[in-house]
Amino acid sequence: MRKKQDFIEFMIEAGVLTFGDFTAKSGRKTPYFVNTGNYKTGKHISILGDYYADLVMESGEQFDALFGPAYKGITLAAATASSLYRNYKADVPYFFNRKEAKDHGEGGLIIGYKPIDKDRIIIIEDVVTAGTAVRESLKLLKTIADVTVNTLYVSVDRMERGTGNLSTLDELKDEFNINVYPIVTARDIIKSFPQDDERAEKMEEYLKIYGAE
Repeated sequence: MRKKQDFIEFMIEAGVLTFGDFTAKSGRKTPYFVNTGNYKTGKHISILGDYYADLVMESGEQFDALFGPAYKGITLAAATASSLYRNYKADVPYFFNRKEAKDHGEGGLIIGYKPIDKDRIIIIEDVVTAGTAVRESLKLLKTIADVTVNTLYVSVDRMERGTGNLSTLDELKDEFNINVYPIVTARDIIKSFPQDDERAEKMEEYLKIYGAE
């Protein structure tokens, strides 16, 4: 739990995890928000890459390359690949996509490693809300090569319902047979505060309404 506590404190210090009154993409009113776009220094991205790399290694999943969905996933994948080499001497390829295909120069949608048939790809994302970006990524990757995408790594699992009673991450797991690993969950964040902390109380109230089974 100490590592999770450290990561939560790191997010708060970086202004990535904030508390107040927010509206999520889903339209839900939420008492907390995670914005990885607020990581903005070399120190931030180096530390973040280490957390992701540790999670990748601890999961024990086998893979051939890292994919970071545009735009926030680009930095996350690069930082993770760098940390895997720096801390584990694992020199693994990474790549990311453009939002729109380039019609000059090298062209195409993909930058970095070019996947080949039978490659095992892992996706590095920030926070999954509705799962739209992940579904788009899976569709895109299948148009490039006959790859297997079996693992997704995220910063925070909000533990909210998706389209049904399951969480969005569990829906993705069932729909695409993909394993999902978060660095921390909403429950970890709640546990990091004293029980009478207003932030924890509001998160508990939110999960009672929108939490997954």
